[in-house]
Amino acid sequence: MMKSKADEEDFWHSSKCKPFTFDDEDDEFSKLKESKQTVNNIRPLVDEDEDDDDVEKVSWSGEPVGSETSLLSGRQQRPIRGQTETPSSKSFTDSLSDSSARLYAPELRKPKSEYKDFVSDWSPEETVHRMQQGKAVSLEKFRSLQDKLFLLDFAVSANDGNVITAVLIYLKRTLSKEVLFRELQSRQMALRHFIHYLTEIRDQRLLLELFRSLPRPVSPYKEHLSIADENKRRDFLKSCLNLPFSPEDSAHVQDHYTLLERQIIIEATDRQAERGGKVEIFQKFPRRASILNMPLITTLYYCCFYHYPESEGTYSSPLNIRQTFRISEKQYFVTALAARAKVKAWLDVDALFACRNWLGFTRKKSPLSFQRVVDILQKNSAPMQVLQEYVGLVDDSDLRISLAQKHKCHDIVINTYRDMKDRQLLLGYLPKVERGSVEEKKINELLNNLVRKRRCHASVKVFYFETK
Repeated sequence: MMKSKADEEDFWHSSKCKPFTFDDEDDEFSKLKESKQTVNNIRPLVDEDEDDDDVEKVSWSGEPVGSETSLLSGRQQRPIRGQTETPSSKSFTDSLSDSSARLYAPELRKPKSEYKDFVSDWSPEETVHRMQQGKAVSLEKFRSLQDKLFLLDFAVSANDGNVITAVLIYLKRTLSKEVLFRELQSRQMALRHFIHYLTEIRDQRLLLELFRSLPRPVSPYKEHLSIADENKRRDFLKSCLNLPFSPEDSAHVQDHYTLLERQIIIEATDRQAERGGKVEIFQKFPRRASILNMPLITTLYYCCFYHYPESEGTYSSPLNIRQTFRISEKQYFVTALAARAKVKAWLDVDALFACRNWLGFTRKKSPLSFQRVVDILQKNSAPMQVLQEYVGLVDDSDLRISLAQKHKCHDIVINTYRDMKDRQLLLGYLPKVERGSVEEKKINELLNNLVRKRRCHASVKVFYFETK
């Protein structure tokens, strides 16, 4: 089949495929349409081969395409395992035409440069350096014990807690407990990070096994009980700070050392002031015992007793002790209240309860119930006027009456019955007060006022009905 020269020129200088343009077309349907049109345009180009009829088409097996053998071999394809052929199953061309309704983008592999962190043979030092930079690395290539310990040592020398913890997690997974615990004993920083990690994940079983494997870390701390000299005991406690304790025990040892160091300073200063005889508080209330080796709350009580007005900058200030040892507000309030009540410093007691609101008004507020406050004041022989003031601050009327009767605060009982406007209760309480006392006169006046008010109300009612 011969073509004319004009047709050949048009054929070679034209194309049935739509060329690519840089137009910004985000419509998915238009892209689908272009893709389908491109596929359809390719078919005529293949069919227009002028020698197509003269060439015999054969399959991969060498049989002609139109022969019965090739048709049978095409039909007798083995089905995929787990699937059965059904009459509704589609051929490959049908599924291809159906799948043209979607667009499938091929998944490209990542460039080899992105796999460099995983496949490169980094040394332990380089691995730690890359971990500090936040890059992903693989620790699985460190298989020998020597390489793993080198990795741990470089992580410790880098002084990066996150890197140390990451390496310890890998060692915990790849080493036996005995080997890991043995190697951590000579690496105190790594040991502390590992204890903190086990505490965070709450692995109490492994944490207990770790403590049992350590070379008696608690026993040296107990030896301070046998040291009589306070300076030597302080130095010994300071040396115990480097032992591999748990975070809670380590904080306890640190507080013990700080408390003893402060007690030594306070004891030396107060002993000299007591011998000088110039400080009034030591003359009025002589010290009964030394403060050395006393518990924390006892030390706070001592400072509230002898050093309450001092500023927060001094070692013996109660506020300084509260802040240093993180004493709760409630515990500080109870200790200070008992100490100042013992000294009979009632102005300081009132100042503990003073609370100023945003309008500038002052009212009494307590982290304890006022019932317990009254008990503390009564144990320290507070005067009746002070007791009466705090009994009146109890909210519950029944409890307030009970406390007032217990501590013989007659005014509180009388005023409560007056507010209740109960004449029978006032008459019943009259025999409990002394004859001729101020309380008896007050009850009689209230009773007479109640009788007068009732008579007045009765006369008003009579006058109202008569006029009506």
